[in-house]
Amino acid sequence: MMSGRKGGSFAVKVLLVLGVLLVPLVIVGGCMVGKYNHVIALSENVDAGWAQVENQLQRRFDLIPNLVETVKGYAAHEKDVFSNIAQARAAYTGAGTRGQKVQAANALESALSRLLVIREAYPQLQANQNFMSLQAQLEGTENRVAVERKRYNDAVKKLNTYCRKFFGRMVANWAGVEKAEYFEVAEEAKTVPKVDFGSDAR
Repeated sequence: MMSGRKGGSFAVKVLLVLGVLLVPLVIVGGCMVGKYNHVIALSENVDAGWAQVENQLQRRFDLIPNLVETVKGYAAHEKDVFSNIAQARAAYTGAGTRGQKVQAANALESALSRLLVIREAYPQLQANQNFMSLQAQLEGTENRVAVERKRYNDAVKKLNTYCRKFFGRMVANWAGVEKAEYFEVAEEAKTVPKVDFGSDAR
């Protein structure tokens, strides 16, 4: 009888020890899984935000050929502006990384701002209904690009902040998630371009 009680007591002790050891492991494991899922969700939000940015950038690119052709009808000699726009479009199409696309999009913004300044020297262009319609569509697209860019940058900030934390960095490495790049406006795109329309400009 005594040996049976001792055996039962030993088994209970073993189970208690295993329980003491396993409960923390289960808790830690659950926390790690939760953190893993969290960093994956942050990364997915960044990707989703970038997809929305690209949708609006594509809409912008689709409008540009018609806009350029309309302006050419009045200011065909503004070759540098047209060349810069064509190069920016080609760079965006051929971009392999998100950073390269951001750089090409910023180059396009700078070139577009110069294209729209041209209209000031051409009253006939400002009266062209096709140009005015295209300009209104472009302005609407620019607003949507700005909104989606902010949302994307907000998602990037959350991910990057998490990845900079001690445990966040470890979990991100474990999940294979890296910090993302912001979509920042190029300095030249922040300033209003100056275009000289001298007497020989037309």
